[in-house]
Order: sequence, then C-alpha cells, then structure tokens
Amino acid sequence: MGGNDTNRVQEAGASSLKFGTSGLRGLAVELAGLPAYAYARAFAEVLKKDGAGAESQGRILIGQDLRESSPTIARLCAAGLQDAGSEPINCGPLPTPALALHAMRLGLPAIMVTGSHIPEDRNGLKFYRAQGEINKQDETRILASHAELGVQSLPDAAKSMSMPAVDEAALSAYKARYLDYFGSQALRGLTVGVYQHSSVGRDVMVEILESLGARPVPLGRATSFIPVDTEALRPEDEILARTWAGEQALDAIVSTDGDADRPLVADGAGVFLRGDLLAAITARYLGADTIVTPVTSNSALEASGTFANIIRTKVGSPYVIEGMTEAARFGGRVVVGFEANGGVLLGSSVRHRDRMLAALPTRDAMLPILCALAQVKASERPLADLAAGFGFKAAASNRLKDVSTEKSAAFMTRLKQDRAFLEALLSPVADIAVVDGRDGLRVSLANAEVVHFRASGNAPELRVYVEAATQARAEDLLTWGLRIAEQHVRHG
Repeated sequence: MGGNDTNRVQEAGASSLKFGTSGLRGLAVELAGLPAYAYARAFAEVLKKDGAGAESQGRILIGQDLRESSPTIARLCAAGLQDAGSEPINCGPLPTPALALHAMRLGLPAIMVTGSHIPEDRNGLKFYRAQGEINKQDETRILASHAELGVQSLPDAAKSMSMPAVDEAALSAYKARYLDYFGSQALRGLTVGVYQHSSVGRDVMVEILESLGARPVPLGRATSFIPVDTEALRPEDEILARTWAGEQALDAIVSTDGDADRPLVADGAGVFLRGDLLAAITARYLGADTIVTPVTSNSALEASGTFANIIRTKVGSPYVIEGMTEAARFGGRVVVGFEANGGVLLGSSVRHRDRMLAALPTRDAMLPILCALAQVKASERPLADLAAGFGFKAAASNRLKDVSTEKSAAFMTRLKQDRAFLEALLSPVADIAVVDGRDGLRVSLANAEVVHFRASGNAPELRVYVEAATQARAEDLLTWGLRIAEQHVRHG
C-alpha cells in the first residue's frame, strides 16, 4: 500500500508499526514486546467474535523466519494467543507458504513472524485465516480489536512463557505437495545451485529439488541475516551468481527472500530473471487462462498474447487475492496471481493427467522455481531461451532508503495533482502518453518507456520502477529516476 492507504498502529507515542502490503511491520525492538503480545491477542479475539475461533477449536499455528528477533516475537505471540483462550501450535522456522498451506489443510488460522526481505532491524506479523491470507477488512478488525483491548503492559507470565514443542507436520506437507505433483523424475539430470544465505527455506529447497531428481548444489549459506530483496538485488548477489555460474556447470541458480515466499532465479550464466518474467513462465507452464498481477509487472504481458485475461491491481498480495477471487467468480478456469517480485499465488487447483496441485492463494517461491526448472527439463531448452521467448521489455527497479512517509506522500501528491510539475519532471525523457495512479504514479511515455514512482508499504522507502527497450537504457533511466526523486524528497 502507499502512504495514504496505510493503517498506522496507535501505540503510546510514535510507532513504526503499521499494516503495509503484507502484514504488520516495523522496528523489531518495538514489535518484540507488548505489541507482539497485544496484536496476536487482538487477532484471536477477532476470530472468536466472528465464529472462526470456535471452528478451529481455538488452535492457531505460529511460524517464524531466521531473524534474531523472531523467536522472541513468536513466543510473545504465543502468550497473547494463550491469554485470549486460544491454543498456540508451534511450527518453528519454516517458509511462509508452508505455514499457510498447513493452515488451509487443517482449517486453522496462523501467524507468521517475519519481516520478509526488509532489513534485520525490522520484523513483522503475517496473519492467516483458515481460508488464506487476511484481507484489508480483517486488518481493520484487528486494529479495532487491539484498540478495544487496550492492553497497557506485558503480563509477567508472558515474559517467561516457553514455546510448545515444534510440530514438524507443516514442513512435511509442503515437501509432499511438490513431490506428489511434479513426480520424482521431473528434474532428473538438472544441476541447480541453491543460494541459501539466511532464507528460512534454504534447507527445504535443497530437499525438494533432490526429491524431484535434480542435483542441488548448496551455495552461500550465511550465519547472520541478509535482507535479499528480489525486486532490488544487491550488487554483491549478482556478482556471486555470475561467479558461481562461471566456476561450475549449472542449469540455474535458485534462491528466495527471507521467508521464502518470493523467488530468485538466475539462468545458467548467473543472470537473474525478473520476478514477473519468472511468474509468467510459471503461469504458462500451469496453463493459466487468467493472470492477476499489480501495475508494476511488465507491460509486455498484454502484448505477448499468452494469457486470455489479465487483471491489474495495486501492489500487495491482499489486492492480488481479491482480484483472483473476482476472476474465479467470473469464469476463470486456471487463475494464477503474481507480483513483480515473482511470488506466485495459485488461485485455483490445477490438474495435469492424474496429478492435482491444490490452490494456494498466498505468495510462494517454490512453485515458480519448480515450474521454471520443469519447463527447462521438458523442453530441453536453457532457461535463458525460455525467458527470451516472452519478449519482455527491459526493466529495472530500486529504492531510496530512509525516506519518511511524510516526504514520500508529499512527493507523490504533487506528482498526481500538479500536471505541469509532472510534465516538466519527465520532459528530459519524453512526452506523457498514459498516467496510471492506482498505486503510486506509473507513467507510460510517448517513446514506449515507463517510469513509475511509488512509496513502499513495508519500509521508509521510495521505489522507482522503469521499462525500456534495452537493459542499458533501463539502468540509465532508473539512475535518472532515482536522482530526480532524491532531489525532491530530500532537497525539494
């Protein structure tokens, strides 16, 4: 969500905690205390009020990523659930989609403790009903419940509570999901580098690839948290991938962000694929007739003619989920949602011969990784060739860090309301053709290039996205866009 759509958390004094594009997030030192306890308790109260708590017999799953602050936050969430009369079930460290899958299979709500790809000094909570990720209305209900409870201090018992023993069933079900659908020979003969860093899915990735017949090669395992952002890669990650590809023969290099709901895939030369391109390969492999994706995904999706129906949304998985629900209601047969970061949401079950892949309407990194690799195996073509076949425009994105919400909002408001300012800003590039204000401001230019400014919903950042005919031009355009944005948000 953009700055104007954000529900701010009202604590005693100013707080960084807020609901953004995917859950409640903020500074870890703030969340790892009363807020973790209070918001988990508020979630449980919402479930009790609307009957969902009774349906699940009060049981609520808890998972976590590998951040240093996550075990403390998970324990405080468990205490909040227990004090609300619910039963916390500890699923331990695991991918967010694995927790979501287990919750849907058992008909239980869940809380995932994760800050996803943002820096380690921040963390967050993702809330799930038994049917999947909560929506914007649920966020409002949680905020109202939190305010109604008015918890002022952390109970002594919550400070000393121990987590229940870890239930391993969630991870087992996640691994079985992909083995059952793809089969044990789907990736036979492929050698796949696995960039492990600090992803909570670093071990299960290796296990799943091996179970499908591939030879996984673990790479780059970290001992401390690394904020891998699949939409704004660190230069060192790109260097590592090219180095690994040059040192050994790899069909691909795969990885994820911190909670393993966003994929990162490089071809055999160590060149990373854009997330929306990887997701498009996935949707085609699954036979999707309808895709749902935010405005930030590549504009070539429409031009490719691959998909019968394309629905564009605001950035954020809740908006994609809403779009998938609408698509299914109006006759979508195989509905696949995805974001520009490559996280794929499966909106309908998919059948292939005698195998069935159940719907999973939450971001998942493993599905696009496996679909891309399975397509490489089935077509006997390198991943780079498959990617080139979509004719995507060259795209690039990055962000300005440490930009306050207020400064981002002021810049975005001026862009939207002052046409003369916008035209003057973009005049060095080209005339304006089309303006899309659904999320930030996305401007299609007369020369077929795209410049998109958007305030992040997860962190104090301003993001810039661009499209151009060549990668070199996209990088130049991105550098220009970041410089222009910085002038106005920091010095304007």
